[in-house]
Amino acid sequence: MASSAQPVNVLITIPLDETLQHQLQSVSPRMRLIHIPAQRAEDIPADIWQRCDVLYTANVLPAPEQAAALKWIQFHYAGIDHALEAPILRKPGLRVTTLSGAAASQMAEHVLAMLLALGHNLADVFKAQRAAEWPEDRWQRFLPHELRGSVVGIVGYGSIGRQVARLLHPFGATVLAAKYNAMDPTDHGYTPPGQGDPGGDYARRIYPYQALRSMARECNALVVAVPLTSETRGLVGHEVLQALKPGAFLVDVSRGGIVDLNALLAALRSGQIGGAALDVFPQEPLPATHPLWKQENVIITPHISGNSRHYTERAMALFMENLRRYLNGEPLFNLYDPDKGY
Repeated sequence: MASSAQPVNVLITIPLDETLQHQLQSVSPRMRLIHIPAQRAEDIPADIWQRCDVLYTANVLPAPEQAAALKWIQFHYAGIDHALEAPILRKPGLRVTTLSGAAASQMAEHVLAMLLALGHNLADVFKAQRAAEWPEDRWQRFLPHELRGSVVGIVGYGSIGRQVARLLHPFGATVLAAKYNAMDPTDHGYTPPGQGDPGGDYARRIYPYQALRSMARECNALVVAVPLTSETRGLVGHEVLQALKPGAFLVDVSRGGIVDLNALLAALRSGQIGGAALDVFPQEPLPATHPLWKQENVIITPHISGNSRHYTERAMALFMENLRRYLNGEPLFNLYDPDKGY
C-alpha cells in the first residue's frame, strides 16, 4: 500500500498526448507524472530512475540497482514473455501487471471477422472476383458454414475469449470454453463495462485444459486465445485437431507455439481442418518459404489482431483504474503470476 502522505512518482516511457497525461494526473494530486518517451533504459536520467515508484512501459526496463524505489511495473501489453528474463522482475516485493483486457474488443472483432471469412469462403470469393469469374458452380462452391447452430470452442477464457463469446451470442452459436481453472467461471480481471463475460454466462460448458480433446469433439470451430506458458505450449496439437469435427475451422490469436503448425498443416491437407486463420507464429515474420503461405484454405495476418487506433486510450483507462487501486491499497488488475506464467 502506498503511504497516504507520500508523493508517488509515476514514470511513463511510451509516447502519450497531453490529453491522456492530464487524465492520468487527475487520478490523484499525490501523483508526480514523469513522461519521457524512451527506447532504452539509458534514455532515462539516473536520478529519475532512483525516485521512480511506478513504471509504465512497453519494454524499457532498468537494472535493479538503478531503481531502488521501484514498487510496480505496468506493462503496455498483455503479453510480457519478451520481458520475463529481465533482472528487475526478480526484485523482491515488485508488483508486475499486464494490460490484459485492453485489446480484447478489437481482437474479438478480428476473430469474428476470421470466422465469417472462413465460413463464407471469402478468400475463394475474392479469388473469383480478381479473375472476373462468375462460377457456374457458385451455389455449391460458395456454400457457407454458418455461425448459427454451430459450436465454437474457445481455448483460453480470459478477456479476449469472453468478448468473443459475447459477440458470438447474437449469431446463435453455442460456445464451449477451456480455461486454467475450469471450476471458477468468473472473470477476476479487468472488464470494461458492457464487454466480456464476467460471470461465465455465455459459455455452455467450461473444460479444463486436460479435457480439451473432449471439448474439441463437439466443435465446428476452435478459437485459440490462451497465454503462452509451459502448460499451454503445444496445447493444440495432432490429438486436439483430429478430435475436431471434420472440416472445422481454427482461428489463432494467442502466441506462436501453442498451435503445432506441422500438425495443423497435415490436418489442412487431409481435409480434417476446413480452414485456418492465423495471426501468430513461432517465428515472426513467418518465413516466406513456409508451406502455410500456399495453403488456399489459410488466412495469414501479420500479428495485427490487437491493433487499434484506440489502443492507447483504452490502455490508459485500465492504467487509471490500477493507479486508483494502487493508491488506495487495493488489489491490482492483471497481476503477473509466475506460477501460472501470465
